[in-house]
Amino acid sequence: MLGLRGRRALVSGASRGVGRATALMLARAGADVGVGYATREAEANEVVGLARDLGVRAFAQAADVSTPWGAEMLFERCLVELGGVDVFVANAGIWVPDDVPLAGMADAQWERTITANLTSVFQTVRLAARFVTDGGRIVIVSSTAGQRGEAFHADYAASKGALISFTKSVAVELAERDVTVNCVAPGWIDTEMIERPLAERRGPIEAGIPLGRVASADDVAGPIVFLCSTLARHVTGEVLNVNGGSVLCG
Repeated sequence: MLGLRGRRALVSGASRGVGRATALMLARAGADVGVGYATREAEANEVVGLARDLGVRAFAQAADVSTPWGAEMLFERCLVELGGVDVFVANAGIWVPDDVPLAGMADAQWERTITANLTSVFQTVRLAARFVTDGGRIVIVSSTAGQRGEAFHADYAASKGALISFTKSVAVELAERDVTVNCVAPGWIDTEMIERPLAERRGPIEAGIPLGRVASADDVAGPIVFLCSTLARHVTGEVLNVNGGSVLCG
């Protein structure tokens, strides 16, 4: 029903968290998957093994996708291993858990976040715009913070807000090829990246979510896979909120 059997998918940042869940859900839906990762080789290889157990082709490739050569390495490996790219999910990114007021934010933190969250998407989606087949899918992972801001995390909010306008721009550019480009905007997700704040203040965090719970990685992967499917063939340039309603609250 999803129309993903035999589709060739590439996911960045797929060794853990939302990327891992997305790669495995795509595999369960019948897609072959490329697992992009930065340094976690063992975890990436585990994802590959689980995907292959589902009867699809899979590979893992280490690459710094914030650089042109790293992004090219990832896409070239996908072209060699799978013969093409039909679906690309831009998921790689970081979030600094420490609260840092803008007045005290170091240049290094700003530059690191923008490079990891925004430049990496530019480098990879630029290649996806060239290599994703006509009728293909591109999904970019933004954040609720990109819509309403996040005090003491201005670097993160700025990078994720930029991804939303980037999504809309590329969606118009690629529409003539029937390539859809969409964005998901998760809120809090129970992953390793936010392990510390969840341990310290899970109660107040959940109190600010109308559905009363923090999302799992699968809760976010499901909407991503939907946007990659034929069911979403007339959806492009959209931001799909996956935050339990938290974006509705002040």
